[in-house]
Amino acid sequence: MVVWSDQERSTISSIFGNLDYNDVGAKALCRCLIVYPWTQRYFGAFGNLYNADAINSNPNIAAHGAKVLHGLDRALKNMDDIKATYAELSVLHSEKLHVDPDNFKLLSDCLTIVIAARMGAAFTPEVQATFQKFLAVVVSALGKQYH
Repeated sequence: MVVWSDQERSTISSIFGNLDYNDVGAKALCRCLIVYPWTQRYFGAFGNLYNADAINSNPNIAAHGAKVLHGLDRALKNMDDIKATYAELSVLHSEKLHVDPDNFKLLSDCLTIVIAARMGAAFTPEVQATFQKFLAVVVSALGKQYH
């Protein structure tokens, strides 16, 4: 079980309270697909992903990026039991979609970069540590079914 301090809870809530989910979600997923092109194999039905411009302008990718970010709201609202919160999604990604669990970490790294760029100097090492802790718990929960 993960223990969260009041400061950590406040920091995570503050980060998500100030996000434009559509913009940040799209940018994080686009970054992931461009930087780690092998992750594109899960998005074959999303249309043209042949280059960075195509990925960045793909409305299906933008919509899915926003969906992923909204999915993190579930963790935010259930910080004391993130593993149970994501149990169903873990099964879906492992058994139906066959997503390599390492991709969750890659996407979380891309999300961190996008949020750091948005927050600028406010993304202090302490804020980053808290955000990385939160994402690590989410990534672990999504990968639980694989173990």
